[in-house]
Amino acid sequence: MNWMFVPFARYADFSGRSRRKEFWMFQLLNMLVICALAVILAGSAFSEGEWTSMQIVALGLLGLWMLGVLIPSLAVQVRRFHDQDKSGWFVLLGFIPYLGGLTLFVFMLFEGTRGPNRFGDDPKAAEIGG
Repeated sequence: MNWMFVPFARYADFSGRSRRKEFWMFQLLNMLVICALAVILAGSAFSEGEWTSMQIVALGLLGLWMLGVLIPSLAVQVRRFHDQDKSGWFVLLGFIPYLGGLTLFVFMLFEGTRGPNRFGDDPKAAEIGG
């Protein structure tokens, strides 16, 4: 559970390395929050023609959440690329329509380089104690 909140602790830290676990647990937290707010938004969408106050609050919270996770999401992606000994500028691949998102997804699945690289020590080895 702690892994979900590590990117918030390293909010705008674009240096160093991050494990796959940190990235994917943060993505899981992001999806859970978005799905919960989407359920609230869609809850009474078909029963009434007007927006309910709960839907307006959920929409506002969704907007705040998306703004709040923008920088930590970019930072954790950059650190994942650093873990693979790649430049953080690879994040810009996400701006290519269609294939960019898929390419980022595939890169985020790759294991990081073992041992230290030019971006720092291996975070997995540091956790294991080796």
